[in-house]
Amino acid sequence: MEGLELTAFQIISAVGTARSSYIEAIRAAKSGDFDGAKKLIKEGDEMFVEGHNAHAGLLEKEANGEVGPLGLLMVHAEDQLMSAEAFKTIALEFIDSYERIEKLEAKVKELEK
Repeated sequence: MEGLELTAFQIISAVGTARSSYIEAIRAAKSGDFDGAKKLIKEGDEMFVEGHNAHAGLLEKEANGEVGPLGLLMVHAEDQLMSAEAFKTIALEFIDSYERIEKLEAKVKELEK
């Protein structure tokens, strides 16, 4: 495997791992492990950058006329890239929400004493 197919699989692999990290970050935050959640976001970001860089390299080649028609595999790779990006946004919102909920619950417990 080489060329366009290899690049597509590099994107799919990297951003798929990133998306999984973002989902795990939500789970960590839900259980109250906010440091773990933030670490998972960082790990996801590192993998996302790998996929993004592969995608950017492909865009550069296409702009230079070095890439022929793109097939369904590349469409899938781009879909996965965008999905991972959306999951990061969602994960960050969930982490923030769970942190706020935990703080509010602590305040309520303190008031109940």
